[in-house]
Amino acid sequence: MKHEMLFILNPTAGKTHIKDRLFDVINAFSEAGYRVTVYPTRQPFDGRNIVISEGSDYDLIVCAGGDGTLDDVVTGFMISKCSIPLGYIPAGSTNDFARSLGIPLEPLAAVTNITSGHPFPIDIGSFNQKDYFVYIAAFGAFTEISYSTDQQVKNVFGHAAYIMKGIRSLNTITSYRATIRYEDQEITDSFIYAMITNSLSVGGMRNVVLAEDVKFDDGIFECLLIKTPSNAIELQAIINSLLISEVNEKYMYCFKASAIEITSEEEIPWVMDGEFGGNHKNVIIENHQKALQIIR
Repeated sequence: MKHEMLFILNPTAGKTHIKDRLFDVINAFSEAGYRVTVYPTRQPFDGRNIVISEGSDYDLIVCAGGDGTLDDVVTGFMISKCSIPLGYIPAGSTNDFARSLGIPLEPLAAVTNITSGHPFPIDIGSFNQKDYFVYIAAFGAFTEISYSTDQQVKNVFGHAAYIMKGIRSLNTITSYRATIRYEDQEITDSFIYAMITNSLSVGGMRNVVLAEDVKFDDGIFECLLIKTPSNAIELQAIINSLLISEVNEKYMYCFKASAIEITSEEEIPWVMDGEFGGNHKNVIIENHQKALQIIR
């Protein structure tokens, strides 16, 4: 008996387009007992919309694309409360969440992972109760840098590439004064960077998340906020700490939380899973524990 699969793919994601391996991928799924319906995305929100309208009609949904495509499909799951498993074939430029979960980056290896793996519950973040993210919501200095640094440079220089490109952009970095509330804590300060994560990899690099014991199903985010340096010496101290993946409590706040509220006097541009998430003065981020079953 054939199982019904909805295969959502972004044909233009990444540097190696998944469409070049499409026949091999579909054939492998067919041999594993799936009748595959292929749905290529053509415009923003296509992934979420097809999951909302048809997702519950299938036994399995598979997403092929980058972090942004995965984010869009997962948003469809969250909005529709679809409870079937999700398989993921990473086909983007950074593939942060696949790296964190150990999902193979080679398409056919990812197919084998889906057909022979098991559903694993993961946390999903909500952003102002209407948007969702899989592994990171962030604002500030390094949000664009991490995704624009060439992957080959990252492979050679690792974490240093992230910092080096940031240094070249510091003249244009904006400082944001904000109040952060979590648990029973409240922090008011000026920040050049903040990230709320559920990942081991950000921007294609590990060791950027300066937290220990990261788990994907514990209902807790890892949070890092970097204060605005007042001079070159403080800036260098921040850079040195980032280069060795060490928390410098004088210039950084690092904590874990299940819900965070961030309020600012001016609008702050946010990035979620590598995609622009809009400008906001008030943001409430909540962790939805074990909200999605992903095959790994």
